[in-house]
Amino acid sequence: MKENIQTSRFPNGLTILTDKMQGVRSITLGFFFNKGARHEPFELNGISHFIEHAVFKGTGKRTALEFAIETDRLGGNLDAFTMHEETGFAIKVVDNQMEKAFDLLADLLTNPTFDERELKREQKVIIEEIKMTEDAPEEFLGEIFNEKLFPNHPLGLSIAGTPKTVRTFNHEKTQKFHDEVFCPSNLIITAAGNVEHQQIVDLADKFFGKKQIANRKLQIANPEIAAPIVIKKNKNLEQAHLIISTPFIASNSEKRYAADVLTNALGGGTSSRLWQKVREEKGLAYSVGASAAMYQDCGVFSIYAATSPKQTEKVLKISLKEMREIVKNGITTEELELMKAQTVASILLGLEDSSTRAGTLAHLEMIHGRQISIEETLQKIEAITIEEVQGLAQEFFQTEKIGFGALGNLNGLKIGRDRLEI
Repeated sequence: MKENIQTSRFPNGLTILTDKMQGVRSITLGFFFNKGARHEPFELNGISHFIEHAVFKGTGKRTALEFAIETDRLGGNLDAFTMHEETGFAIKVVDNQMEKAFDLLADLLTNPTFDERELKREQKVIIEEIKMTEDAPEEFLGEIFNEKLFPNHPLGLSIAGTPKTVRTFNHEKTQKFHDEVFCPSNLIITAAGNVEHQQIVDLADKFFGKKQIANRKLQIANPEIAAPIVIKKNKNLEQAHLIISTPFIASNSEKRYAADVLTNALGGGTSSRLWQKVREEKGLAYSVGASAAMYQDCGVFSIYAATSPKQTEKVLKISLKEMREIVKNGITTEELELMKAQTVASILLGLEDSSTRAGTLAHLEMIHGRQISIEETLQKIEAITIEEVQGLAQEFFQTEKIGFGALGNLNGLKIGRDRLEI
């Protein structure tokens, strides 16, 4: 399987990665900063997300309306996001529009005006976004649970911040944080599709080559993951929403392939144990599954379900039973082969999409500092054993490490550590 990935690194820390795809007319450009919400001081909680919004409000070259019109003219396939460990901007365009798209995003990121009046308006928008989260039970439970899961640590704080912190983001604070953090030393520019590497390098040099390395040193404290029990009553909800969590591996761990198999076997799809036992056999939930969040120094495995309040304990018991079963007996050969096939199919199908490939370039650079070939990845997946998967379950699925959260009309629900036994 031929890959056409090229890399260039600038003296100021900027990294350029391109992946030339045959037979396509699209290009996805991505500007990814390896800094996110966990790198913010507590008093600036939410400022990375705020900047992700605020850069769209005008530059020295374009007004917010001109930027919107130009984006739509290019096709409108623009995405921006903030996570705990990265902030990204990506646009997908026809190949002959690539230079215009690069100019657009580079202007956005290097020359925002952060006009005080626009910032005031955007504060209101983001506060409404925070309120939306409070009105979405699954998201709201995740927020209040994470705060207890990562006590006194940025990973436990909302990416969007709080109304109190957001209201403090004036021109001076926003400009200072942008200059110190959204800089070439933290930036990876990727392009995938019908692209020429040197053209991207030349454009990057034009906009970013002369910019210097920022002086700000961002402190990253290693988190201590707790095992909280959080039960919050909301009598206005028809369903009870619940989370079961354990610590898990970090994103750069060599066990990450086996971790994906463990997660998917438990709750990654319609053939998974939780889907079959909770939904298909018992009819206890419409929504149930498992996921893994992996950070640079830790990870969290989670089971999520939404059910009627009276059935919360049943769903909890079934989930713990399935975790216990894998600790004791591992997964079956059939499950292992199914999860491998599912993972390989997902990877290979993703190769057809320039957006997926552009994002993968950046993520591999951030996490591993190198590009990992498809062949190496497929070999690692094929090498996963039942013993590896069971070993992960035995390492992390332990009673004292289990966290539990629930939100809903939960009259009288009491869950102690003895009810979370693995």
